[in-house]
Amino acid sequence: MLGKLTVENLVVELEKELYVADQELATALFLAIAIKKPLLIEGEPGCGKTEIAKVLAKILNTELIRLQCYEGLDASDAIYEWNYPRQLLYIKMIEASKSPQEVEEEIFSEKYLLKRPLLKAITYDGPRPPVLLIDEIDRADEEFEGFLLEFLAEYQVTIPELGTIKAKVEPITILTSNRTREIGDGLKRRCLYLYISYPSKEKELRILKLKVKDLDQTVSEKIVNFVNLIRSRNDIMKKPGVAETLDWARALSMMNVKDLDKKVVLGTLPCILKTQEDLMRLDIDIMLNQIGVGKGV
Repeated sequence: MLGKLTVENLVVELEKELYVADQELATALFLAIAIKKPLLIEGEPGCGKTEIAKVLAKILNTELIRLQCYEGLDASDAIYEWNYPRQLLYIKMIEASKSPQEVEEEIFSEKYLLKRPLLKAITYDGPRPPVLLIDEIDRADEEFEGFLLEFLAEYQVTIPELGTIKAKVEPITILTSNRTREIGDGLKRRCLYLYISYPSKEKELRILKLKVKDLDQTVSEKIVNFVNLIRSRNDIMKKPGVAETLDWARALSMMNVKDLDKKVVLGTLPCILKTQEDLMRLDIDIMLNQIGVGKGV
């Protein structure tokens, strides 16, 4: 599949996996693969950034290796650590039969190495390069971001006991960020860049049609219009992404809802709004009227 990729068939293949992609996204993915450069995808939470890497791995029939970033993440969590319990057990078993040098050579070998995502990605030996997802890099500390600069430049890591390990085949690397903090210029220079915003109404309707097939078309349109009204408001702190729209649509489909009304919306609103303050800010009657629904029940 890698050798046959074009921007156009990437759009088609993504949609086969229920991911609606535009030309800009498909082009960014194509270039990341073709010129072997990491792709940094920024955008609002819930807009499908992580899903891109998952779907790409399916399309390419390769493994997805995911590093979930968080505050306090350090190199040992991301690269490797030694299996200390197993090393100690081995030492106890053979301490009287081998010299200290022989023991050291044995316990600091690859079979006692616990590979974390970055090391796993560069030692992957499958038929195709893996997709390495470095998810929510903005949650990690700046120190870890600095470490990534070297890793992404060379795709190699150094383990003192084993030496430097360099990738035979570079992984297809996708980084995502929700922009909770600004990513450094150094990391951005290492990457191609794509920003994903909320989709247009037309695109979001296509997504609902693909992923929630049993939902009435009229209800789908009203869901999208209602969600877009919420997104347009400056007083909403946690605006719903596509993931929340899908959650709401699936809930309404399971309830066999044929139209929106006040009772239905009030009962299912927690699917799309996740703070009490945001829930309290909405006047459901006014919003339903704005999308062409009566005051309801």
